Amino acid sequence: MRLRSKIVWTLLLVVVLAGAAYWQMRKTAAPSTAASAPMASANTAPVLSEQVVELQSSDLLTLRQQTMVFTLPVSGNLKALNTVTVKARTAGELLGLAGREGDTVKASQVLAKIDPAEYQRKLRQAEQQADAAKTQIDIAQRQYDNNKALVDQGFISKTALEASEATLAGAKATYNAALSGADVARKTLDDTVLLSPISGQISARLAQPGERVGIDQKLLDIVDLSSLELEATLSPADSMDVRVGQSAMLTLEGRDQPVNAQVQRINPNVQSGSRSVLVYLKLQSTQGLRQGLYGQGQLELGREQVLAVPLEYVRTDKPEPYVQVLNGSRLSHQAVTLGKRGRIGSNEGAWVEIKGIETGAQVLSSRVGAMREGLNVRVVSDPSSSPANKP
Repeated sequence: MRLRSKIVWTLLLVVVLAGAAYWQMRKTAAPSTAASAPMASANTAPVLSEQVVELQSSDLLTLRQQTMVFTLPVSGNLKALNTVTVKARTAGELLGLAGREGDTVKASQVLAKIDPAEYQRKLRQAEQQADAAKTQIDIAQRQYDNNKALVDQGFISKTALEASEATLAGAKATYNAALSGADVARKTLDDTVLLSPISGQISARLAQPGERVGIDQKLLDIVDLSSLELEATLSPADSMDVRVGQSAMLTLEGRDQPVNAQVQRINPNVQSGSRSVLVYLKLQSTQGLRQGLYGQGQLELGREQVLAVPLEYVRTDKPEPYVQVLNGSRLSHQAVTLGKRGRIGSNEGAWVEIKGIETGAQVLSSRVGAMREGLNVRVVSDPSSSPANKP
């Protein structure tokens, strides 16, 4: 019995010792297993490939020397080169006034008549005074002739002859003055009929028949639309590059097609209030245009061979302006220095001269937006693009 109990206790002791040894082994192996787990995970994770962005060939502009037209923006209102205001030259009742706004008149056409009755009477009075003065000349002339004959015969002294000669001279002066008075009266009578000084259209009718008008009162405004010019206001600095004969392309309100113009005159004075310089551009075509229309456009100052890109291609979200350039398959940001602005060929968009970049560089269009520097780029052909669609 004792032997059996001893055997049982021995077996229990072996089982306890075996269990303790197994637990100790598990506890030692756990840290090493946990340390090896991340390494196994890292070794088994998939490797991501670098991102590649595809661009169409039409999104790239290859830099080359181009003829840039340097321009200066101009704007202003159209003015007729020939504009006149017909005024009354004499006072009186307005008997007639031809035409209304928009009517066409010809040069030397009768526009208005003022009642001539008063001036006709004044002319007759002046003419009669001249006739009376001429009669006095005849009397003085006969007296002078008689006295001269008596002096030659020795019957009277030379003093009497000199007196008659002075009387004759006075009569002649009075007659000449009367003739001048008659001429003035005749001119005043002629001024009662007003003629158009130019051919054009009536732009304003400022009086009505039956009114009594005074001297220099405005009756009609006439404009000649066959010759129009744009009065542009420039700063003194901009005006330094403007010369007579330079051409401009203008866009006028209400008209889709641009109009050619040429600098005709430059005002030599700086305006005292606005400190601006007035430049006058004569329009080559005036068909359908009206005085007072607003126009704006670009005045061509000169041409030069430069490297240039459309102005919107230049990005300014960094301290210095830059363009996005494709070098092989990598995108880089190339800092540039901006120069003069103008246009290239018939393209109406604004272009800008850039410096600090080589000829042949491929610049990204503004259509693609901002892209990260160092990006991997692949260019694919764009079948829908054509040279005409490229900037």
